Amino acid sequence: MSGVVFLSLGWLMLQLADAELDYISQGQGMQLQGDFTIAGLFPLHYTDGQNASLPALGPCNEGTPNKHGFHLMQAMRFAVEEINNSTGPQLLLPGVKLGYQLYDICSVPASVLATLDLLEQQYQSPSTSGTEGDTDPNYNNSQRAVAVIGPDSSSKTFIPAALLGAYLVPQISYEASNEMLSNKFLYPAFLRTIPSDKNQVAAMIQLLIHFNWTWIALLGSDNTYGLKGMQSLSQQAPHHGICIAYQGVIPSSRHDTIQTMRNMVENILTTKVNTIVVFSSKSILSGFFPFVVARNVTDKVWIGTEDWSVSSLISGITGINTIGTVLGMSVKYAAISGFEEFERKVVEASMQHSDTQEVSNATMSPGNDCLQSTDLYSLARKNFPLEKYDITSSFNVYKAVYAVAHALHQALGCDSGECQRRKVYPWELLPWLKQVQFSLDNTSVYFDMNGDPSTGYDIVSWVWRGTNWSLREVGSFSPDPITLIIDADQIEWHDTGDSSTVPLSICSPPCPRGYKKLLTGQHTCCFDCQACPAATFLNISEDTTCQPCLPEQWAPPSSEQCLNRTVLLLAWDAPLSIALLFFLATCLLMTSSSAIILLLNLNTPVAKSAGGRTCLLMLAALTAAAMSSLCHFGQPSPLACVLKQPLFIFSFTVCLACITVRSIQVVCIFKFASKLPPAYDKWAKKHGPEVTIFLVSVTILLISVLRVAANPPQPSQDLDFYKDSIVLECSNTLSPGAGLELAYVSLLSILCFSFSYMGKDLPANYNEAKCVTCSLMVYMISWMSFFTVYLISRGPFTMAAHVFATLVSVLSFLGGYFLPKMYIIVLRPQMNTTAHFQNCIQMYTMSKQ
Repeated sequence: MSGVVFLSLGWLMLQLADAELDYISQGQGMQLQGDFTIAGLFPLHYTDGQNASLPALGPCNEGTPNKHGFHLMQAMRFAVEEINNSTGPQLLLPGVKLGYQLYDICSVPASVLATLDLLEQQYQSPSTSGTEGDTDPNYNNSQRAVAVIGPDSSSKTFIPAALLGAYLVPQISYEASNEMLSNKFLYPAFLRTIPSDKNQVAAMIQLLIHFNWTWIALLGSDNTYGLKGMQSLSQQAPHHGICIAYQGVIPSSRHDTIQTMRNMVENILTTKVNTIVVFSSKSILSGFFPFVVARNVTDKVWIGTEDWSVSSLISGITGINTIGTVLGMSVKYAAISGFEEFERKVVEASMQHSDTQEVSNATMSPGNDCLQSTDLYSLARKNFPLEKYDITSSFNVYKAVYAVAHALHQALGCDSGECQRRKVYPWELLPWLKQVQFSLDNTSVYFDMNGDPSTGYDIVSWVWRGTNWSLREVGSFSPDPITLIIDADQIEWHDTGDSSTVPLSICSPPCPRGYKKLLTGQHTCCFDCQACPAATFLNISEDTTCQPCLPEQWAPPSSEQCLNRTVLLLAWDAPLSIALLFFLATCLLMTSSSAIILLLNLNTPVAKSAGGRTCLLMLAALTAAAMSSLCHFGQPSPLACVLKQPLFIFSFTVCLACITVRSIQVVCIFKFASKLPPAYDKWAKKHGPEVTIFLVSVTILLISVLRVAANPPQPSQDLDFYKDSIVLECSNTLSPGAGLELAYVSLLSILCFSFSYMGKDLPANYNEAKCVTCSLMVYMISWMSFFTVYLISRGPFTMAAHVFATLVSVLSFLGGYFLPKMYIIVLRPQMNTTAHFQNCIQMYTMSKQ
């Protein structure tokens, strides 16, 4: 849309000014006739015309001479002379002479009107009826410019680029770096030899990242160059963790903007930033820095663009050596062989011309305030010094001229050694220009699809020795791929106590490892630090959130990563497990040995007094109870979880039931037989003991079966008991059904203890009160100890305690009830007789009378 507006403006002005723009600027040295003409737009003077409203224009030659623009123009003249004289690095246009038409563009209006003058020449030139490629030995192509070199800045380039693009007149700028000019839809014929500001913004961001300057101020000049660059940097900075504390637009220096610039300096100081990025043209920035110097700002780092960081216009400001450290971008330096000698000869030639000769030799048109004839030789006599910055920019002009020559070389078919003699139109030259690729003084020259060169920047630092200013190259930047190389040792930092210490420019110091950021404002760079709690970790990519660990992992406080939890189980090969397995084997050996001995002596008085065949049932139950401890070893399985608790509960209940019934029998025989003879006889004759044992056992069996059926225990992981460990166990260990089982067994244990204690004064052969009571006490203490440990611990030791309590329970009943019997049967057979038992009963009866 803007291209259409510019085109309409150009066409209207062209029609209105057609009668007035009937001449070309041909001041002394500003024009050279040739077979093909290249136009050059150079800022030879500084004026205030850029602030005027279009199309007003003040005379350029009344402005201040611009030494930088003078060197740029001389670079174009030097390149053309090299090509014409075939003294350059390559023979490009044999038999063809290049000409040039130079314009002084001291302001935006001058740039626009110079463009209109070029288009007017294109419009008035007669068209040819021949076809492309036809040769004409009498051709004359010098009336039209086949290409335009310049202008020098983005603000002066937008309108010329749109107007020239409408006619597909190739334009190569040497210093216009604005990103918008890469838009081929709006500016189809625009190319440049200076890198795009896109690369410059990338270089600045990489520089900020390199030194960890995350809290910055951003300033931009009030023109297209500064505003667009500032906008691009402010959009990209947050993606790299860079916060812009203050952002301001530097206005042109006028009486009504003085307070604005003073306020900008105060705002920079208020935000307490130590690094200021300034994306500005040197002409506007030169009016701002005096206010910085006046405010005595001395401890900042200033990052500058290629337009001002290497400019003597800025470094020449009085007192600017006190503002701090200045780092800037600079187009990569490349010397032009023979250029200094060429300029020296120009100065010498200028000394041989008098002012009268120069005026008389100039073709002056009446009323030519718009495109006046600039006096080249009067500029040359000033003998401007040629600085490194001038050489670098001049090389961009040098490359642009050679690019046009290479394009003409291809268009004229000069590869054969002789160029064709024919017309070449600008639109015809443009495709060849986009395809050029050559080397110039070890520098590769070509244009990408957007018409930009893929070159980078040198990083330079200001060096002061008193009031003497110089530049030092401290690094480089390459855009493809993005690479920044910095030699920080070469940078002389401002007074920080140690010139080798990099100044800080941060809002908040970095958080310690494992601490998350708590934002304290709208900027992500300002925060407090808080330690991540246990079981969470700080992900570097999300430094404001502590992320939870996976269930199988854990993390201590202030952690940056999660650790795998320790798996707790009673491994088969653990030393504690091996000891328990030997203990289990001992218990099984004792129960089996006792069962064999009783079986062999089942009809003896001792075996009968112990319960007879009921003893075998008790020993079988104790064996099963001991075997249940195997379910505690290794990783839990579904079968082990189902059997572990019910098997022990049922087996031990059978054992307790047998002892309880046997105790009831003995107590009833010796103490209650006379009081309840019918009841006891009926109970004994109707298989009461067996039925009682069966009912008690079946009851606990039903409870266990219903509990398992209603909510089957499954292998589970306890992730809550320990923060750093996983307990492999079975579920529903403390369920209501398990509590009912425990209550049932506890009640039965109390009954067993009570009836056994009631028989403490019975005959010796029938008195097991002490042994059974002691066994029950050991049994109860072992399980109370286990439950106490279980409530405070869940590790392998607790699992071993469960096995130990099981085996101790078995061993306590085996030792308290059966070992005395085994002792009499094996070692005291004289006590295992009917006579001995009758004697004991008789003595008990006599003692009760």
